[in-house]
Amino acid sequence: MNIAQEKHAGYLDMELLRFTTAGSVDDGKSTLIGRLLYDSKAIFEDQLEALEKASINRGEDQINLSLLTDGLRAEREQGITIDVAYRYFATPKRKFIIADTPGHIQYTRNMVTGASTANAALILIDARNGVVEQTIRHCYIASLLQIPHVIVCVNKMDLVDFSEDVFERIQHDFNRFSDKLHIRDVYFIPISALKGDNVVDRSQNMPWYQGPTLMYSLEHLHISNDEDFSDPRFPVQYVVRPNTDEYHDYRGYAGRVAGGVFRKGETVLVLPSGFTSAIKSIDFMEESLELAFPPQSVTITLEDDIDISRGDMIVKSDNLPEVGQDITVMICWLNEKPMRPGAKYWIRHTTKEARCIVKDVNYKIDINSLEKNFEDKQIGLNEIAEVTLRTTQPLFYDSYRKNRITGSLVLIDEGTNETICAGMIV
Repeated sequence: MNIAQEKHAGYLDMELLRFTTAGSVDDGKSTLIGRLLYDSKAIFEDQLEALEKASINRGEDQINLSLLTDGLRAEREQGITIDVAYRYFATPKRKFIIADTPGHIQYTRNMVTGASTANAALILIDARNGVVEQTIRHCYIASLLQIPHVIVCVNKMDLVDFSEDVFERIQHDFNRFSDKLHIRDVYFIPISALKGDNVVDRSQNMPWYQGPTLMYSLEHLHISNDEDFSDPRFPVQYVVRPNTDEYHDYRGYAGRVAGGVFRKGETVLVLPSGFTSAIKSIDFMEESLELAFPPQSVTITLEDDIDISRGDMIVKSDNLPEVGQDITVMICWLNEKPMRPGAKYWIRHTTKEARCIVKDVNYKIDINSLEKNFEDKQIGLNEIAEVTLRTTQPLFYDSYRKNRITGSLVLIDEGTNETICAGMIV
């Protein structure tokens, strides 16, 4: 094994898990993350001092762990989460990136943003309130975004006397509607984020629960198969031409591997031209690799001079993506201005940009019953629907269920440049 391979093997040994939190207002998402960081000794001393000072200034008699993630002033004043807050920490087993997302209905779009790249979703349920509308909404979005693992944290068990009956009832209610969704891996953990029960350390108050703690679950989730290693996809992001004496004739294609494995020397096909060539080298910084796989960002050079630019895609001739201009998409509308059937928008898919028109609204999802509404064609903020788009240029895509990168897109308002819609290709 050469030095480059050893370094990458070491990187793989320290897996990165991205997870998002979701739940209704005041379910304790920020407190839970604060507890995870605090009990796993992932808070620096100066952060702890600032946290203690802020808690005293608020007149609280104990450390308010939720302040660790509530970074906006409005969040601290109201005691709620408004924006997506990202936090990073590591244990001896894994590195973690947390996306703390808001619970209010008007911030559902922020939850979509935070969850779009997540391996796991932590859905919090207040033990006193049980399953509520936002629980169903967030679970549906987790299913829509194909988050592979869902951990349902029944929080505030200390306020229901750590009742096993309450926990089992919530578990039953959740399973009753989640059976309609495409979630392959669900865990249930009774916790108290405020007291620390079953977060990092096992609870002494719930001897009836014999399952793992939340931290143990996060450290041992099997995520190595979450990426698509079967379908080679390399959207070209940038053409590298150094024009230096050392690299006078160098022409490389930089991007992130979206799927499959690319090996030095094997034949590839370039879309949309359809020309084929062999991979001359796979470069990462100053290293030359034998192969590249998701989610690596590399530069690929080819044996032949082919006209390739941003938005093109390098694939294998025996494993092609779909190519088309009429695309069926499940969307979550992110803008206060409603979607207009027949309206024109910019579409951004992998590294390619084009214009598109909303050809038809197929149906809208009733978030409470999860039923399809074929009559209502008006799509407003936070609403979820299936639509058909017609693009001005062909896109190279897969279904979102097959590949979360080549199967996702966003729509952008031509006048304001705002991202107004997140889409998952059916």
